[in-house]
Amino acid sequence: MHLFVDNLTNVDFSYLDPKRGIVGETWLADAALDGALDEQGMVCDFGIVKKTLRHWLDDQVDHRLLVPTRSPQLTLEHKETQVNLTWQLQSGASISVSGPEQAFALVDAETITADSVAVWCVQQLASHFPDSVEKLKLNFHCEHIEDAFYHYSHGLKKHLGNCQRIAHGHRSRIQVMTDGQRNKAREKYWAERWEDIYLGTREDLVSTTQDDRGEKTHHFAYRAQQGDFTLSIPAKACEILDCDTTVEQLAQYIANALAAEEPGIAITVRAYEGIGKGAIASAKTH
Repeated sequence: MHLFVDNLTNVDFSYLDPKRGIVGETWLADAALDGALDEQGMVCDFGIVKKTLRHWLDDQVDHRLLVPTRSPQLTLEHKETQVNLTWQLQSGASISVSGPEQAFALVDAETITADSVAVWCVQQLASHFPDSVEKLKLNFHCEHIEDAFYHYSHGLKKHLGNCQRIAHGHRSRIQVMTDGQRNKAREKYWAERWEDIYLGTREDLVSTTQDDRGEKTHHFAYRAQQGDFTLSIPAKACEILDCDTTVEQLAQYIANALAAEEPGIAITVRAYEGIGKGAIASAKTH
């Protein structure tokens, strides 16, 4: 018997890629289970399936940095409950991240893809279901977005939940209205500006260094409720804001920037944070 649950949940996270660097991502998760019928005439109660999978994905994948532990680009070190890693980019630059181990998902794979993460998740979940379940399959996929979207990563040190982790992210659509009309050109501009971007808060920037090639690196650090976090990342992969990077403030940041470029025009920005949630901000300069 085959049991399925489509659009079970969605996960927001970042992952390490040799070319793109730290990539903010959002995936929808589908699940399927094969097995024999139990005494209730079920493979597994839908309530158990949904609760078990959602809880595990929320705890082990959502708002973490996914790290492919078999990648040759990776240097990884554990110090008690702290993880320190360096990620070598194809460009010759590198990214370094440190934080509590709960901020990372150490995926047994060479690369982070929807398939490799699904296989790893199934391996981790093998003991979480009753004997009637013979096979579990997960499928991750992106939300279909016809218009503009960007991938961004960030950290919110003041957040009391998992958003405080310095390298987690989202795949998010953006909509811009100028004087009440959709402006797809402006949406496209911001989608390209924030393609695979790290959005940093200026007060978390501790220094900027420059190597022999003239390439700059930004170094961020902060202490949050879960522990100490650091991130060093090529400056060209960052945009630094004079505010925190909550979706409310990101929407206002974009609206203010657009209003400054077009005096007298009413700007409204609908910025998403992953799927189905976000913030709306307006601005107008004279």
